[in-house]
Amino acid sequence: MAHTKFPVEVLTPEGEVFNEEVEMLSTHTALGSIGILANHEPVLALLEPTELRLYRSESEIVRFAQAEGYLQFTENRALVLVEEAIAPDQLDRATLETRLRDARSSLEQAQEGSERQARARRDIRRYEAFLAVGQ
Repeated sequence: MAHTKFPVEVLTPEGEVFNEEVEMLSTHTALGSIGILANHEPVLALLEPTELRLYRSESEIVRFAQAEGYLQFTENRALVLVEEAIAPDQLDRATLETRLRDARSSLEQAQEGSERQARARRDIRRYEAFLAVGQ
């Protein structure tokens, strides 16, 4: 069964990576998984690193490795603002594994409660999520 479509825009600091109408958006917020259909109640959510799925139809899904950011749904439009959004076929597994090792090393060396520790934990979550999406 076809669903009503709504516009979705995905933006990173480098620019727009997606701007089309979709039937559903699926991602992960700080509070858990969320799926958005047309006419959803307004939402403002903090996004966690995960796989972002944009359903053009039930059988056509656009996927991204999504970094942390925000989701806003209002007036039947979705805006996804994230640090990174990378198509799975553009992920470089070797680079991600190296970055993950570096982040883990940085975490081990960081002082408790420091900005370096917080940044390392964030990077670990991001690279682990990206590796999972790339499988």
